[in-house]
Amino acid sequence: MNDLMEQFLIEGSELVQVAIDDLMALERDPADVARLDSAFRAVHTLKGSAGLFDLVPMGRVLHAMENLLEQIRAGALTASGRVIDTLLEAIAAIEGWIEAIGTDGGLPAEAPSHAATLDTALRASLHLDAPPADTSAARVPDWLVELLLTEATTLSAAAAAGDTLTALRYVPAPDCFFLGDDPMAVVRSVPEPVVLAMTQREASPASALDVFACNLIITLVSRAPAEAIRRAVRFVADQVEIAEIPRATGPGANLPTSAVQLGGRSMRVDAARVDGLLDLVGELVVAKNRLAHLVHAAGPSIDPQLAHALADSQNGIERLADAMHSTVMHIRMVPLAKTLRRFPRLVRDAAAQLGKTVHFVISGEAEQADKSIVDGLFEPLLHLLRNAVGHGIEDGTHRLAAGKQEAGRITLSARRLGEGLVVEVRDDGAGIDPAILRRVAKERHLLPDASIDALDDTSAMELVFLPGFSTAAAVTSLSGRGVGMDAVRAAVEALGGKVMLDSRPGAGSTIRISVPQGAVATDLLTVQVAGELFGIPVEMVSEAAHVPADRILPLRDGEAFVLRNRTLPLLRLSVMLGLPAPPRPERTRVLIATSPSGRVGLEVDAFAERMAVLLRPLDGLVAGMPGILGTALLGDGRVLMVLDLPELLP
Repeated sequence: MNDLMEQFLIEGSELVQVAIDDLMALERDPADVARLDSAFRAVHTLKGSAGLFDLVPMGRVLHAMENLLEQIRAGALTASGRVIDTLLEAIAAIEGWIEAIGTDGGLPAEAPSHAATLDTALRASLHLDAPPADTSAARVPDWLVELLLTEATTLSAAAAAGDTLTALRYVPAPDCFFLGDDPMAVVRSVPEPVVLAMTQREASPASALDVFACNLIITLVSRAPAEAIRRAVRFVADQVEIAEIPRATGPGANLPTSAVQLGGRSMRVDAARVDGLLDLVGELVVAKNRLAHLVHAAGPSIDPQLAHALADSQNGIERLADAMHSTVMHIRMVPLAKTLRRFPRLVRDAAAQLGKTVHFVISGEAEQADKSIVDGLFEPLLHLLRNAVGHGIEDGTHRLAAGKQEAGRITLSARRLGEGLVVEVRDDGAGIDPAILRRVAKERHLLPDASIDALDDTSAMELVFLPGFSTAAAVTSLSGRGVGMDAVRAAVEALGGKVMLDSRPGAGSTIRISVPQGAVATDLLTVQVAGELFGIPVEMVSEAAHVPADRILPLRDGEAFVLRNRTLPLLRLSVMLGLPAPPRPERTRVLIATSPSGRVGLEVDAFAERMAVLLRPLDGLVAGMPGILGTALLGDGRVLMVLDLPELLP
């Protein structure tokens, strides 16, 4: 039962999110039949799973939700705002109960009373006004045409007797046995059958037969009316098409149908096993680098043929290690959609609570990162979105007075940048006034007044990250408790990332989160600076050059040189890192990189080797250190610091 419960918690959370996504989509387009079918299926599967563990309050709410969705499917109700609100409130309770089971081992004490309240609200929604009947016509589906031709004799006899015939096409989900569905039991529940036919959905050789997958297409004709058949197959409604057979079937016949959706199959693997495999691959990468170090060191002292053979073997091991690491990392990589898709309902609820209208847009859901990074982004992004709704977006009256549209706009976007991800929360609200930040910081005695007055506007923005800082006038369920941006920064730095804030009064705010994709294998160019070895991701460097010392000229407060008839500024990497600058040689080694202001040259003491390493984010005391992307373990046991050039360059 423990294994079953663990599976229920995993699948239950996924099904809840599917239902939320579908209900939010139905709110935008109540006529979206595919979304309605999907929501019904998710709720039905959840109800069946809850029944395995005697979770009576949860089953009660899910049963009421199922009845309500069934009425919408039957056309007796419209997926209006009030109905969707009630369904979303119910699924939110289910989500909370699943989380409670995972943390506390059971439902909360108030679950029975809460379930009774939700059950009453869901039942009340059943009595809302019914929508007008849909009189639109649909073409005769191909499967029904084929059925009329192949069973013409039997159906003609039934029609001659004056029977009203209804046809059904049932395509059970391939994994229906694991969902508690019995296709034969469903067929037996259909009243008054006349014709029954079964075929294979996919023809496959016996050697490839999967005995645990259902591979049937079931076609059935009954004398019972369509409504009776719908009741009989309501628990698999998203796998069924129903059509009434008219006396004269033609292109204009009105045959109501519904879409058939088939689920995919996947294999679940315990995350701890994947973590263990990743650790082993990491050790393999380090051992590979150690081998390369030994081959290089032993080269001059061994037979040339043996040295050549060792080099070939080393190259083969490197390719295998890199391929293995890439494969394991892809197992751990998940789309950001896993986290981002949870926010539309949260933003919707927060805006409704404050009486604001907010258009919320998400982009970049397909970008991928390590599962730990994706999961860890939820809490900081939740804080940022609540701040955007509560503090950023003004109420409609103030927005209209400021010449803006009444509805605010919040955008949550993600994109890949180098070896990491950039996630932005942008709003078109009131923005942040540095003067207000200084005043609040003084009122709360967060810093000495003299230190606050000395801050310029850019530095004053950093005040929002101080513990206890808040501009909320009152404590609400959304803000005002002094816990917010400092928690965001701490959570992001724990992931090895950084947070930046940009805002203009009256024009909105942008909070940018930069995080690594995870522990990834990265191609590095290693350089020596002031006697230390540093790594730079190869993709951050466009080229390397040797520049004669007499070609380096003073330019204002800095230096510059000419490369292919273009003058580029020259920066000493040692100075940027706070290290002593050694005397300049006759020929200076320069890396050409791209900064926000254009191409620049970075002076280094020496070029070392190029290597692939396992890059790990900073953690512990060095988490969030500026200018450092992460660390890597070299073959000789040393720790290599990998530089973040975009952050170091001006």
